Amino acid sequence: MIRHKYNMREQLLQQWKRWQRGLVQSLLRIHDPGDHTMSRVMLLGLSGTIGMPLYYLIWHYSFPQAYENLVLRTIGVMICLPAPFVRRLPAGWRKVYLVAGLTYVLPFFFTFMFLMNHASAVWTQSLLVALIVLFHFDIHIATFAYVGGTLLACVAFWVFGDVAFLLDTAVLQQLPIHWFAIAVLSVAKVGRNVLAQEKLAGLGAGLASVAHELRTPLTSVDANVRGLKRLLPAPASGSDGDSERAGMREALARIQFEVRHMNHMIDLFLLSASAVNQNLRPDAMVSMATVVESVIRRYPFVGDAQQQTVVVEVRDDFRFAGQTELSVVILLNLLRNALKAIQRAGKGRVRIIVDGARARPRLLFIDTGCGIAARHLPLIFRRFYSYPAHNGSGIGLALCKDIVEAWGATIRCVARESAYAIFILEFPRPASGPSL
Repeated sequence: MIRHKYNMREQLLQQWKRWQRGLVQSLLRIHDPGDHTMSRVMLLGLSGTIGMPLYYLIWHYSFPQAYENLVLRTIGVMICLPAPFVRRLPAGWRKVYLVAGLTYVLPFFFTFMFLMNHASAVWTQSLLVALIVLFHFDIHIATFAYVGGTLLACVAFWVFGDVAFLLDTAVLQQLPIHWFAIAVLSVAKVGRNVLAQEKLAGLGAGLASVAHELRTPLTSVDANVRGLKRLLPAPASGSDGDSERAGMREALARIQFEVRHMNHMIDLFLLSASAVNQNLRPDAMVSMATVVESVIRRYPFVGDAQQQTVVVEVRDDFRFAGQTELSVVILLNLLRNALKAIQRAGKGRVRIIVDGARARPRLLFIDTGCGIAARHLPLIFRRFYSYPAHNGSGIGLALCKDIVEAWGATIRCVARESAYAIFILEFPRPASGPSL
């Protein structure tokens, strides 16, 4: 008998451990919430901080309901209060806060209050609104929070309420309505994502078409310049036309330089356009120092003076799981943005630091140009957002973020207006094992 109880206890412990592992794995599969999601979290946190106590007064005094709970509302306020500071948390803790906060504040609280008030009209409508708000977040996070919060609310009602009411018609008839609302919101969200992908694909195809069309006239210009240089007589010592011919040769050399510069820019556009529709998953172990060297070699600097503003410091090279060409796309975009910032400011330089000696190897991209205003900083990785306005297509940094996150790495920016901008790319240290 004792042994039987011991075996049952061991089985329960094993099941509990399996459930914990499953929960952790589910949380890990949820992507790190982006800046747009964090803005929604801050707005929801502000709404909860104000709304929880306000509606306690409304439903308790102005329009009394059958059940109210100040303790549950206080817990909700305590969860909502840190929302404005959640950006400062590490990515893993942001994810935990987002899932736990949404689970409690929306499906758990509203479902429990709906049940404790015996499906009153007020709480029926409130629960539906809460679910609509919930499914404006990422579909995976919302689904996880909905299932977890609803189950926890049912368990709590089983303990504190009339368990038979869980199967009442007033409760069960709400499920098809909720599921229909969730389905409509999910379809609309998928539709928006499809439209965004089509817009990206169209933009990529447009970039590729324009780039290819530019090749022909540029090739023609380059060929004509070479022909003119061959036809131009060599300067003769003491000749009166030496200065004119020298000036003409200098002008032709500048034209050739500009043609080469445009061809390099076309290469950058084509790389970015192809990356829009490319599979982003890593397929090789890439050396960061090699990528940086390749980017410096390939970038179309406007003369030696501009190239000398870029300093590369390899403290310790590291290898990461990624794709070589996509790594070049990331660094070309960052270098181009940094040099534009220096050009706008009329001062500054660029430092590229490869630092692989840390627990998480990282690449620092530092420019001391015009910097970035604090109000724009949370938006720079948003797709189709450009800063300053009309300064590009707004896909460069968004594309960089998509690529980096597909490799399990992170990219963030620390900046000060009129002073500096530092882009920090941190990579997971590769696990020992067979190469990709």
